[in-house]
Amino acid sequence: MISLQFQYNHVLGFLTEEEILFMQEEVDSSHSLLVEKAGKGNEFLGWIDSPSRMDETLLSHIYADAVSIREKAEILVVIGAGGYCAGARAIIEALSSPFSAYDRNPKNPFILYAGQNLSQDYHAELLHLLDKKEYALLVISRSGTTTEPAIAFRLLKNHIEKKYGPEEADSRIIVITDATKGALKALTDRQGYKTHIIPEDVAGRYSVLTVAGLLPLAIAGFDIRLLLKGADEMRKVCVQSSSLTDNPAACYAAIRSLLYRMGNQIEILVSYEPCMHYFTEWWKQLFAGSEGKDNEGLFPAVADFTGDLNSLGQYIQQGQRMLFETVIHIQKSKFPLPVPFDEANLDGINYLAGKTLHEINDLAALGTTLAHIDGEVPNLDITLPALDERSLGELIYFFEFACGLSGYLSGINPFNQPGVEIYKNNMFALLQKPGYETETEAIRARMEEE
Repeated sequence: MISLQFQYNHVLGFLTEEEILFMQEEVDSSHSLLVEKAGKGNEFLGWIDSPSRMDETLLSHIYADAVSIREKAEILVVIGAGGYCAGARAIIEALSSPFSAYDRNPKNPFILYAGQNLSQDYHAELLHLLDKKEYALLVISRSGTTTEPAIAFRLLKNHIEKKYGPEEADSRIIVITDATKGALKALTDRQGYKTHIIPEDVAGRYSVLTVAGLLPLAIAGFDIRLLLKGADEMRKVCVQSSSLTDNPAACYAAIRSLLYRMGNQIEILVSYEPCMHYFTEWWKQLFAGSEGKDNEGLFPAVADFTGDLNSLGQYIQQGQRMLFETVIHIQKSKFPLPVPFDEANLDGINYLAGKTLHEINDLAALGTTLAHIDGEVPNLDITLPALDERSLGELIYFFEFACGLSGYLSGINPFNQPGVEIYKNNMFALLQKPGYETETEAIRARMEEE
């Protein structure tokens, strides 16, 4: 049984129950395409079954590799681009103390990331840090030729070999890549790195519940079996029924599609917990990469409240009426922290004395929702009982399924990403990559015209 709750009572001033239920026939059709793997992009629908088909032998190997890395390293550097890094980072940050870099469990390596940007200073500073630390590398790439992670791996491979020597360096590198092809696969075969396989039928932004997400999570010390259990409970609910009253992901997909058709072109995912920042970033990538094509798709934005209420909050309250919010609530916090009583009360907040910060945060969220509704901003609510592996497993699968369903409701292929190739081709041409000579000349001519 799932513990995630999806509520849409704060949208009923903008939509009626009848309008929502009228979407059922469309949802039924899109649901069939998804679960029967008969729609566009069906070659990348392996994620639908990922939580239930995870092999116990593979899980044992993941845990064994995690133990091996924890014995060697203070730091694990995860090298990868896009979803191959974002999913694991979302969960690690959500479950970790915000101050874990300063006060962490020495049994579990601190997780850092490389290859998700091309900043020279970022990677130089990382190398300076690794000069002083015991570390290991986890490289995640299907091909091994994606520019950002390929450069990062070359830099870090050179560094780790110089620091430890080739043989010891090889024992500190784990690779997750294609089973049979690609530059990284060839290098792995040559070097003898410990290797795991990226499932061929899962795209990067849907990969968090595969070994690509599970291995860094296990190394960081989290319970991946609980994560998969939560995801599988949500999978059962999502796959078994397309009913808008029984399937929360289907209901979410239907309502966001309706709001989009009504002119709400932006969806803002909101959290009141700072540790959820990278989770909302993962959500942004999932939906942007899946829906933003064919001149269609909601624009996914994220906000960290209450902090962003002093900036984005002004626009949300009184800017253009073209957006709606989806708000993630966490029912229970880990630690009680009441506001103390102060005799002088110079700050005037004794009326809050005895209330916990969690209670105050919840009331701030309610007050904000009411204000935004009055400002004609529809609000959707997702509630988790607590921040733990099982709840986050439910939430991940909820969003993945809703994203696939939303794409089919819009008539697009939610599992490809052709748009990102355009910037890559321009970059390759400007860098004079072999094979891009024609594109290089075209760009030079264009620049001269401008």
